Amino acid sequence: MRDDTPKTFPSLNRGYEATFRAGRLSLGLVVPIARYATSPVPEMAGHFARVKQAEELGFKAVWLRDVPFNVPSFGDAGQLFDPFTYLGYLAALTSDIALGVASIVLPLRHPVHVAKAAASVDVLSGGRLILGVASGDRPEEYPAMDLSYASRGDAFRAAFDYIRVMGTPSPKVDNEFGRLDGQMDMLPKPVGARLPLLVTGSSRQSPEWIAEHSDGWMTYPRPGVAQMQVLAEWRARLTALGQPQKPVLQPLYIDLSDNPDDGPSPIHLGCRAGYRWLLSYLHHLEEIGVNHVALNLRFNEAPIDATLDRLARDVLPSFT
Repeated sequence: MRDDTPKTFPSLNRGYEATFRAGRLSLGLVVPIARYATSPVPEMAGHFARVKQAEELGFKAVWLRDVPFNVPSFGDAGQLFDPFTYLGYLAALTSDIALGVASIVLPLRHPVHVAKAAASVDVLSGGRLILGVASGDRPEEYPAMDLSYASRGDAFRAAFDYIRVMGTPSPKVDNEFGRLDGQMDMLPKPVGARLPLLVTGSSRQSPEWIAEHSDGWMTYPRPGVAQMQVLAEWRARLTALGQPQKPVLQPLYIDLSDNPDDGPSPIHLGCRAGYRWLLSYLHHLEEIGVNHVALNLRFNEAPIDATLDRLARDVLPSFT
C-alpha cells in the first residue's frame, strides 16, 4: 500500500528537513558505527572518523543513545559517552549530517538540563539536532537515581511539556519538575521553529497523545503487514486529530552479506542479507510510509569501512 499522504512535513530545523521527506525514505546510522556482536561494550577506536565517513558518503543522520549504566541483563552499553557531550563534539566535527538522539530518557534527567543542552547543540550545529525522547526500558536505572520506575509515564509527560515551554520566550510552567512564572528565560533558544521532539515507542503514553504532541514517531521493526497497518493507523490518527502529517522512523540491524543475491536470515531486530534484498525491503518500507531507517551494524560480519562503502555504492543512491 503506497503512502499517499501530503508530500510535505512541517519545517522545524535543518536536520529535520534533510532527514524527513514525506513519501520518501532516507538512511542513517546508529553510533557507534562498529561491530561488537560478542560484547556489550563497543570498541570506540576510530569512531569520529566513521561519523565523518558517514557524512561524506551521504547518510542523512547519525543516531546516539542515552545509556547511563551498563546494565548486564540488557547487553548493550551504547556509545559509552554522555550523549550531549558527544553531540557537542560531533557538531564541531561535521557540517551537514543530522545529529539524532534515539532517545533521551526523560524521567532520568531534569528537563531544564535537557532543554538547555539540546538547544545548545542545535545552535552549535546550525540547526541539525533531532531529539528523540523516551520513558526508559531499563528498570535497574531508576532505583540507582532514587526514582520511580512505575511513575515514569507521568514523569515523561511532565518533562516533555517542560522542554516544549523552554523553547518559548519568558516560559511559564508549573508541574512536578518546578515552576516558572515568566520572569526568567532559558537561553539559547533552538535555531528553527522549535526543537524537533520525536517520541520512541509508546513511552507509556496513549497513541493519541503521541500523535498530538510529538514531531514524529520512532517505532520498531515489525513483519510487513503488521508494520503497514500500524503506519496506516498513525496517519489516520493524525488526520482525525487535525494534525499535520509527521514522520516515522525505525531502526534496522543489518549484516550485509558479500553475496548480493543472498536472501534474508533473521538477526536481532533485523536480518542478514545481500544488498539486492535489502534494497527491495527498504523500498517496501518507503512504500508503506517509513521516512527514515537507522541502520545498526553491531552484528555485521564484514569490515565496517568496506560495508559503508558498499552501502553507499549499492543502496544509498536509491534514497537520496
